[in-house]
Amino acid sequence: MEACHPPQQSNGTSYGAMALAIITLEVFAGMWINAFIVCVLCIAWVKKKTLNSNEKILLLLGCSRISFLCDAWLYHFLSKIFPNFPHFQTILQVLASIGTSFNYSNLWISACLCGFYCIKIANFRNSFFIYLKVKIDRMVPWLLLGSEIFALAISIITYVLGETLQKNNITLTGQGNFWEATIRKDKHLFSSHFLAGLVLTASFLVVTFSAVSLLFSLWRHKRTMQTNSMKDLSMDAHIRAMKSVLSFLVMYSINFVCLTLTIIYTTKKENITTLLIYIYLYAFPGVHSLILIFSNPKLEKALLKFLSCVKWEVFMK
Repeated sequence: MEACHPPQQSNGTSYGAMALAIITLEVFAGMWINAFIVCVLCIAWVKKKTLNSNEKILLLLGCSRISFLCDAWLYHFLSKIFPNFPHFQTILQVLASIGTSFNYSNLWISACLCGFYCIKIANFRNSFFIYLKVKIDRMVPWLLLGSEIFALAISIITYVLGETLQKNNITLTGQGNFWEATIRKDKHLFSSHFLAGLVLTASFLVVTFSAVSLLFSLWRHKRTMQTNSMKDLSMDAHIRAMKSVLSFLVMYSINFVCLTLTIIYTTKKENITTLLIYIYLYAFPGVHSLILIFSNPKLEKALLKFLSCVKWEVFMK
């Protein structure tokens, strides 16, 4: 006799399978795109024995996004395949903390990239801005190191808060004091959510300020050129960087909203809303990296060359 599964259980299983399939496609596409960036930059590094500041940021950003996507896929795979195994809860919590570290690293390195574009390309007469423009190449390695240390520290704090919440919840539930357990749970969730919101807001403000400053610089430079009836080669650099930063600002804004919604929906059950949120969050690293490829002449040329080689190999077969 065949076992009868309730409709709710069947729907939950189909939802989980669909979510895992979509996330798998997005993750592997994003990993391929970012792996391409890392490979091109590593080859250039071996040939030239050095990388400029922009390439250093892109290299670390690509590595961070590959790590984030790998961790995210592994987390979702284990949580869907082994949803009710107590022994996997600790593993899932560790993966979630590692994913948090890579996610914050991704956000802050992206913010550093926007800030770098702003300082390197925009033109302002402010003395502090001129100082940053002169020193930015020396500051980039330290900014990247600081971003990684900061992301690691935040993930450790998040893990400790999660461990404390789990222990207190188990202890107090065992004692039967449900009201006190709920209060402590809300207290620890508020601390974790406040910390996450603070990090997201800070990185979002950096990106927004950089994009607006670069836009203002472009507008002022264009107005000067029109007044003097002159053409300037730096205009192309302004426009190329502006397209990259503005597209990233739009995507980053949506990403900020989605990450904020994940904080709100932390204690909610899985539904179509959370699925759509995660679909965008896991598409973001690949889509933005693709925009970075087409905004970088070296990466764009390498991609077109690679695609032409692949097309030729397929044609020959």
